[in-house]
Parts: sequence; C-alpha cells; structure tokens
Amino acid sequence: MIQVEPGTPDPREQIAGLTFGLILLAPDLTIAQVNPGGENLIGRSARRLVGVPLLDVISFPDSQIAERLRGEETQLVARGVPITVEGRSALINLTVSALPAHPGWRVVTLSDAGQEERMGEEDRAVALRGPAVLAHEIKNPLSAIRGAAQLVARKLEEGDRKLTDLITDEVDRIAQLIDRMQRLGREQPEPVAPFNLHAAVRRACDTVSAASDDEIRIREEFDPSLPPVLANEGALVQVLINLIGNARDASQGQKAPEIIIRTRFVSGLARNVMRLGRPVKLPIEIQVSDNGPGIDPALRDHIFEPFVSSKKNGQGLGLALVNKLVRDMDGRIGHERDATGGWTHFRVHLPMAK
Repeated sequence: MIQVEPGTPDPREQIAGLTFGLILLAPDLTIAQVNPGGENLIGRSARRLVGVPLLDVISFPDSQIAERLRGEETQLVARGVPITVEGRSALINLTVSALPAHPGWRVVTLSDAGQEERMGEEDRAVALRGPAVLAHEIKNPLSAIRGAAQLVARKLEEGDRKLTDLITDEVDRIAQLIDRMQRLGREQPEPVAPFNLHAAVRRACDTVSAASDDEIRIREEFDPSLPPVLANEGALVQVLINLIGNARDASQGQKAPEIIIRTRFVSGLARNVMRLGRPVKLPIEIQVSDNGPGIDPALRDHIFEPFVSSKKNGQGLGLALVNKLVRDMDGRIGHERDATGGWTHFRVHLPMAK
C-alpha cells in the first residue's frame, strides 16, 4: 500500500484538481464517476451524468471509436477526435485505460484538443517577436520615403504626380502591414473590463457595412439575457470586424449571400491559461457564419497561423491577429464547416464578468 504523508491531498482531491476530464466507466459503459474537469468539458453536473451511458452523452462521428469502446478494446489513445456533446462540436484527445483488478471497468480521460497549439504560446511569442522588431526598424525609412515623395510631388505638375502618389500609397499599405506585424508580436495583453457584448457586435457590423458597396444581409440571432462579457472592447470589435469582413468576402459569390451572427450562453467550456495557472470558464459564445464555399481543406488546420491566407492577395495576418487578440482576452476561437447546410462557422468563446 502507498504511504501518504499527513497533509498530502488524498487521491479524490488530486483527481478533482485535474484540468482535464476523467470518467470512470462501468462494464456496461455507463458513467460511474466523473471529475469536475469532465463536468466542465461535457457541460453537465456529475449528478446528471452518473448512471447515463457515455455514448448517450458524447457522440463520435467516427464510428470506429464507438465500436472500440463497445468492444473488448482495453487500451485506446486518440488525438484530435471530433465529438458532438450537448449540441456542439469539439475536438478532443481521448485515452481509455483498463483496470486489471476490476474486469470490464475503464478510466477515460478527455482533454480539449482545440486548445493545443502547433507551437506553445511561449514559442509562438518568441517566433513573432523577431518580425515585430524588424517591422519597427522598417518603419523609420518608410516614413522618410513617404516624406521624400511628398516633397518631390510639390515640384511636379499635377499630371506628373501619379508616380509620387503611387509611392505614398504603397508606403501606406506597407505601413499598415507592419502595424499588424507589430501587434502580433506585442507581449502585453490589452486590459479587460465588463461591457455589453451586443453593442460591440453592432459596432463591428456598422463598420463593415460602411466599408462595403455591396448589400449583404446580416441576420442577428442574439440572446438578450447574456450577462456582460469580460474582454477588451476595442480588441473584440477588431476581432469581429475581421470575422464579419471575411464572411462578407466569402459569401459575395453566392446567389443569396448571407451572414448570421449568433450569441448564446454555453456551459462546460474552459481554457487552461498558462500565464494564470488555472482554467478559465468561457460561457459567452459569439458565432459568425456565412454561406460561402468555405475554406480550402488544405488550409483549415493552419488558418490562424501567420502568413497563411486563402485569399489571392491576402497577407495571412488577419486571422493570426484575431487568434492573438482572443487569446490575450483569455478566450478561444475555432471554426468548422457544415458541408450539408453549406455554412462556415467561426466561434469565439470568452469569459463573462462576475
């Protein structure tokens, strides 16, 4: 028997402190016990889960996973498994382990694969710091070039200023690109505070509509009972402008282009914030959907990475900046394609103000 020192947390306390979900399955695949991490991930309390078949709670589109759970498979490790739980889709990492002393009984662990980055957050920050420093150094000579072009323009006739106008326009375009690179490399998150989510959404919609010559229907499906969100209002407006603008561009080729913006309260979502050393609950959801053709499948797993773009002349910084701004607010962002309905969904999850 393992000797436990006085004052050491007992096994139940240790399991309750895990940030990932842990479920004890009986031989008939009903849930016998579940830790708080499992409650958060599934979105139900232990009282509502115990005694319920696991496959009634979690749906696996990949039938092989469900078959292996029903069979005699005693060990299973799977990463990036798509599931449907409580009407929402997610990607999880899954392990199933047998308990040799109790035939048929198994322990299942579930963790949110969508929280993982191809690089750790620290590695990503280091990787982006270099371009941000370089961008800062480029800005000074750009300003000199623009100023010189303006001086030359004053000495030219009106009809000869096309070239200097081209120089200043291109310098401005590059400067905007550099501003984005600098924001990607910024280490200090913007301060957060409570505010009305729907006011920020409408502000973003107004900005996108004012910048567009085409009339595209934006349908609002808001939950008016939502509490204030805890975020940075300016950063969230910037995130929504980018997502709504992308949705507008994606749907423009459709016969009846449409964008839907939904807000709702969801339970059970959390993100492990490394710099805070604890999980943060994310019950506020904003969904931006469009009926365009969707993202190139080859790019779907990389669209939040810098310099990756599905647009012909895109720089690939928009969604990378969106991802950074959302994470700076301790939130998370994901996307999925509903091929049957013909919709692309981007979902942002954020904390609520206490």
